[in-house]
Amino acid sequence: MPVATIPQGIKVLSVGDLTRAVKGLLEDAFPTVWVTGQITNYKAASSGHVYLTLKDSEAQVRACIWRSTALRLRFSPHDGLEVIARGKLDVYLPHGEYKLIIEELHPKGLGALELALRQLKEKLVKLGYFAPERKKPLPKFPRRVALVTSPTGAAVRDILEVLARRWPASDVWVCPVRVQGETAGAEIAAALRLLNQVTAVDVVIVGRGGGSAEDLSAFNEECVAKAIFESRIPIVSAVGHEIDLTIADLVADCRAVTPSEAAERIVPHRAELAEHLRKRQQQLRVFLSQRLELSRQQLQALTERRPLRFPLERIRDREQRLDDWTERMQRAVRQRQERWRERLAANAARLETLSPLNVLGRGYSLTRRETDQSVVRSPEQVQIGDRLVTHVQHGRIISRVEEKHAEPVVKDDPFPA
Repeated sequence: MPVATIPQGIKVLSVGDLTRAVKGLLEDAFPTVWVTGQITNYKAASSGHVYLTLKDSEAQVRACIWRSTALRLRFSPHDGLEVIARGKLDVYLPHGEYKLIIEELHPKGLGALELALRQLKEKLVKLGYFAPERKKPLPKFPRRVALVTSPTGAAVRDILEVLARRWPASDVWVCPVRVQGETAGAEIAAALRLLNQVTAVDVVIVGRGGGSAEDLSAFNEECVAKAIFESRIPIVSAVGHEIDLTIADLVADCRAVTPSEAAERIVPHRAELAEHLRKRQQQLRVFLSQRLELSRQQLQALTERRPLRFPLERIRDREQRLDDWTERMQRAVRQRQERWRERLAANAARLETLSPLNVLGRGYSLTRRETDQSVVRSPEQVQIGDRLVTHVQHGRIISRVEEKHAEPVVKDDPFPA
């Protein structure tokens, strides 16, 4: 095979030299470039750097966002999002390909703040930050009110004036914070967490006196929303912007259009309360008067009743009835005794008729053996020599058996067994 010859004076470059030369030319030719396209192949590395591809209908270019730049983005890029990027071209030597180092990124047709706000709202809705059932009721008569706002702004003066006029009994604590700027959101969140460590605070007002969308950005930060959501103390949001709702307005337990309205919401008006109490006092007097009159009428009706007019009447009736029952019982007892007396006399007469003594009075006698007092009815019951006792009407006769003879039994025995 023939060996190729290189013309005299031609410099042969290595791949690395060629790539570095191209890298220098691109970086010098495009120190800053604006590119628009659609994001694809979006990937956030564990290092914090972001890698993506920008494409349109004709071509595509790889891009990179370093961690320091990604942390400053106010929205979350994703695949399919149309963006406008500013950066510089760079060549990655190991692969020999160029890429765009993005230093600034904006959503196309939609501001970064608006997109970030929309994305944050969607996230917080999923977490339940805006759920009505988790919102806490405001105390009716707060003893201590805390204000999280700028100490030099108009908002704090308006709130203090309203509280002093409506309900001077409340103590007011002012927790000074910045309400705009890069550190404003973190200061507001820190102040809310600090107040939740104090048990004496009844309600918190957080806000400012209004401003542009950029001025209100601190109240759209996630750290502020989280501090409000985790607060055990009821929080009233008073950002002072009636048209646009901030994240703080949506998460807070109560939203007021202005700081003055917030102060009106958390405390009653002492004059209105005094008038309300006066009306209630009048209603109570009328009610008590009506009840008193009704009770007087009921008492009068009771006094006119016969039991109260003659309280002993029923007792006397019962006493007379008791006397009647006593008399009837005594009469019944006497009648019962008389019947028993008559029955006893009849039985006594019958017994008298059947008494052996009466039989003895008619000449009969009753003979018993002296040994066992048994009645002698036949000769077989005695032996010769037995002593006998014979009862007659007026006495007894003692005899001894000398002889005994059997005779026929008399049917009408006056001494039955």
